[in-house]
Amino acid sequence: MVEEGALLWEPTPEIVRNAKVTRYTEWLGRSGDYQALWQWSVDAPAEFWTSLWDYFGVVGERGDGPVISGTMPGVEWFTGSTLNYAANALRRAASDPDRLAVVSRDEAGGRRTLTFGELAGEVARVRAGLAGLGVGRGDRVAAYAPNVPEALIAFLATASLGAIWSSCSPDFGAPSVIDRFTQIEPKVLIAVDGYDYNGKRFDRAEVVRDIAAKLPTLVAQVRISASDVADTRDAAGTPAGETPGGDGSPSSGDRILSWTDLRASAGPLDFEPVPFGHPLWIVYSSGTTGLPKPIVHGHGGVVLEHLKALSFHQDLGEDDVFFWYTTTGWMMWNYLVGGLLVGSTVVLYDGSATYPETGALWRLAGEEGVTYFGTGAPYLIASMKAGLRPSGLTALRGLGSTGSPLPPEGFAWVHDTLPEVQLGSFSGGTDVCTGFVGAVPLLPVRAGVIPCRCLGAKVESFDPSGAPVIGEVGELVLTAPMPSMPVMFWNDSDGTRYRESYFADYPGVWRHGDWIKILPDGGCVIYGRSDSTLNRGGVRMGTSEFYRVVERFEEIADSLVIDTGQLGQEGRLLLYVTMAEGATLSADLVTRLRTALREVLSPRHVPNEIIEVPGIPRTLSGKKLEVPVRKILLGVPPEKAANLDSMANPEVLAYFSPES
Repeated sequence: MVEEGALLWEPTPEIVRNAKVTRYTEWLGRSGDYQALWQWSVDAPAEFWTSLWDYFGVVGERGDGPVISGTMPGVEWFTGSTLNYAANALRRAASDPDRLAVVSRDEAGGRRTLTFGELAGEVARVRAGLAGLGVGRGDRVAAYAPNVPEALIAFLATASLGAIWSSCSPDFGAPSVIDRFTQIEPKVLIAVDGYDYNGKRFDRAEVVRDIAAKLPTLVAQVRISASDVADTRDAAGTPAGETPGGDGSPSSGDRILSWTDLRASAGPLDFEPVPFGHPLWIVYSSGTTGLPKPIVHGHGGVVLEHLKALSFHQDLGEDDVFFWYTTTGWMMWNYLVGGLLVGSTVVLYDGSATYPETGALWRLAGEEGVTYFGTGAPYLIASMKAGLRPSGLTALRGLGSTGSPLPPEGFAWVHDTLPEVQLGSFSGGTDVCTGFVGAVPLLPVRAGVIPCRCLGAKVESFDPSGAPVIGEVGELVLTAPMPSMPVMFWNDSDGTRYRESYFADYPGVWRHGDWIKILPDGGCVIYGRSDSTLNRGGVRMGTSEFYRVVERFEEIADSLVIDTGQLGQEGRLLLYVTMAEGATLSADLVTRLRTALREVLSPRHVPNEIIEVPGIPRTLSGKKLEVPVRKILLGVPPEKAANLDSMANPEVLAYFSPES
């Protein structure tokens, strides 16, 4: 066992001296003490966030309005300012067009590259194609696509128009995608006809047809085929805005274009100036209590937050090669492409992390000269358990871990295997598209401990009474706003759903749903979710998505899904079912349930075990008792885990003991 808090890595004087956050503190005229810098950043937020705009030379007009107005949850930032995310991401296309911007790799070893100049040219073409379809400011463009350059290009083109981007990974089943995209009513759907994963080809043509059929607002579909992915440099094709063999009429949602058609016409690369809080993209919560929440982030908040996080906490700049293993359905994709903001080369990977073997990602990082490699904590644990000793990583100096807590043993394995590499464990969420707590080059790394609260993030730990505590496990809260907090939820005109999601427990304070312990020196330990959200393979998933699939089976009367994962252990995904009268949990039914969950949702949603119980615990008002059951399975006595007087059927708790 590795002792929590054991010292594993310390920055050398050279690392501290050359760190980008050190240069920033020198520019500010402040001392290099990180805790003092953090305290100033949260005590004087207007000064701090204004300094970032000036220090990074954000492309845009700052305006003369207040930096911060209002209080949470109704805060507004940089009133009167205008900017555009894409203009900031592509700014180096003018000053250094030959600098490498994107490297794309796939499972089969395929490799494509784009310089900043080439990337800007592709964005200009797709921008012209989207504009030709009538896409403009405020319209939604939805993508069902893997982590390939076409997705990045389409996102930047969408943002350049002031339109709004949203994406799902193609391993999502049609119902999951429909639940998300129908809420935002996209004008254009960009989709692949299939994808490769774990050495197999998965056809998605029928799924795409099902998705499109449920989106009546579409004026066009753009299909990315294998031939498009093979080469985006060939501009030959039908002029953008015309369907091959058609009349080019833009009035039909049945109108289908190829990617080549969309990018056929060269056009100027312009950037629509938009207000600071203008919607940039829509990402989604996991759908624990209903349909996934469509979370809207703004141009300005994302630009400032990602400049800060990537530059100061991960020490990334123009000489870096940045890779994070992710899909387009996880907020880490949005974070990864933010590497363009600081001038880094971003590496996109489409495929399985462990194909053809567990070391696939390490090999890719070595081949591409990656300087900062990010992944989910489960991949690091899998590498540790496989006894891997990654080699050939001569350029690597930073390793990021997120998605779920990394146990002390994981920390120790990283620094035993890669002693010169700084491990940065980060915790945050889709809600803010960044980390609240993480690493910084100025501070040492200790086993199981996240070194600091991130600049500008006033993270505190609240006890059950709502009082801040140090050295005790409590609720992770933010007691001051950040610019990358959602500007709204889509279709939530009065903000009710937004307020209920984060501010219902502590008025004016953001409750995030994680357990955290803040140490006296500012370090943090995350103990997982404090609510019923599931976390499998670093991907958060909602229970309601399970129930919509499981309970459509006539044989199933009721169900409950529980993730028993804890700090350092991924745990088991358990599906409890109550059978309809006369039905039995046969082997055939188990197989059909597993197949449905895999196909409709994703392979991550397949439970480790399906267990029959006589009833599902519910409150008097009919709510399923997910959190209490999880506590019982982890050893908490039922009478302490649940208020039996508030239950409609307390007798069924006996069937959910750890021994049953």
